[in-house]
Amino acid sequence: MLFAFGAIFHFLYGLSGNHPFVALFTPANESVWEHSKMLLLPVILWWALFYFICGKKYEINQSQWFEGAFWALLSSLILMPMLYYFYTEAFGVELLWVDIFILLLCLLLGQLLGLHIYRKGKGFWAGAVLIFFAVILLLYILATFFPPHIPLFQDGVTGRYGITLCHSNPISAGSIVHEI
Repeated sequence: MLFAFGAIFHFLYGLSGNHPFVALFTPANESVWEHSKMLLLPVILWWALFYFICGKKYEINQSQWFEGAFWALLSSLILMPMLYYFYTEAFGVELLWVDIFILLLCLLLGQLLGLHIYRKGKGFWAGAVLIFFAVILLLYILATFFPPHIPLFQDGVTGRYGITLCHSNPISAGSIVHEI
C-alpha cells in the first residue's frame, strides 16, 4: 500500500498543474531529494494514523510504536539515496525499473526494521518522534523552495534546483556559465 501511495505521489505535482502546495509533499522535480518524498509522507502517515486509529484496539505500546516509526522513516530516507548513488555511480547507468525497485526496497526494509524495533525496542517518547516528523517535513518543504546547490538536490533532467512560487525553476550559477 505504501508503495502504491509513493508511486501516486510521483505524479501528483504534474497532475496538479505544478501547484506549489502539492510540491510541499510530493516530488516537484527529478532530484533524488525530491523523489525521497515518495516515501516521506506515506511512511509518516502510515505509522501515525495507524497508531491513532488502531492503537487502543490492538493495545499498541505507544513508545515502542513511535520508536519503530522513527527508525522506519529514517532508515528509508537514508537508504534511498545510498542505493541510487551506488548503482548509478558504480555502473554508470540510470534505469527506471531500478529506481522503482529502490523505492520498493527502501519501503520494505524500512517497514521491516520499524516492525522489528517495535517488537524488540525499549521505546522513545512519542512526542519526540512527532516533533522529529514535523521538523523533517519542514526541512523538506524548505528544501523544495531553497535547496542547497549540491547533487542530491539537483534535477537530473533540467540541472536546476528546487522550484519557485511562480512555477519556474531558479537559475543556478552553473547553468548561467553553461549557457555562456
